Amino acid sequence: MPEGDTVYRAAARLRTALVDHPLTRGELRHPRLSTVDLKGRVVVGVRSAGKHLFIRFDRNLSLRSHLMMDGAWDVYTPRMRWRRPAHQVRALLVNAERQAVGFNLHEMALVPTDEESRLVGHLGPDLLDPGWGPELEAEAVRRLAAEPDRALGLALLDQRVMAGVGNVYKAEVCHILGVTPWSPVSAVDAGEAVRLSRELLDKNKLVVDRNTTGDLRRGRDLWVYGRRRSGCLRCGGPVVAGVQGADVRERVAYFCPVCQAGPRSSG
Repeated sequence: MPEGDTVYRAAARLRTALVDHPLTRGELRHPRLSTVDLKGRVVVGVRSAGKHLFIRFDRNLSLRSHLMMDGAWDVYTPRMRWRRPAHQVRALLVNAERQAVGFNLHEMALVPTDEESRLVGHLGPDLLDPGWGPELEAEAVRRLAAEPDRALGLALLDQRVMAGVGNVYKAEVCHILGVTPWSPVSAVDAGEAVRLSRELLDKNKLVVDRNTTGDLRRGRDLWVYGRRRSGCLRCGGPVVAGVQGADVRERVAYFCPVCQAGPRSSG
């Protein structure tokens, strides 16, 4: 599931494959961008901002994309077979050595590079910002603590609070903190919640197999997320999957009734 670490890792792959190389082919298969031809443009940078990804070209142009639930950026050599069908391709950036293929991309937009903030300025501090430090941490803590009665799980998912946490990390952070996702923000130390979220994302930003437990043995990588059949990794008891949020923001919320205190909702 694409979360901040997935997008960070995708940006790193694209950076290696594309930066400083002119495009021999540059197509955007999107209704509003289908007439754009990026051939000849030089990629000068790639960055992630929470769950958003920006590919920067020369002459002050940036392509923004979002992976949502099903998007991906893959990198191939010219003769490699794509891992997904061609009808899912939304962006194709090719140079002499690599093909960068964007599948099922969302929120695609071309903007002047110096106006990127217009698209992501509403986000809270990016947990994987290379410049992360006391100021960004303090701002994230301030935003998280601003609504003490809000359900912690929903606050963690709110990219306006801090950018990068998705449903997997929501479940894992709540479990490590010992509270259910429906517990109010005031039930935990906001600073601890921010630092833990940052720590888990940072630890996983360059690895494919996400791990929040520190146990590298097979099947022991997550505490509760997706463990309805196998049980809580800490106590061995059953993991419950409830529903949190509404409409398009509705998400499954995994928790352990033994290890996590607080209100709960069963699904």
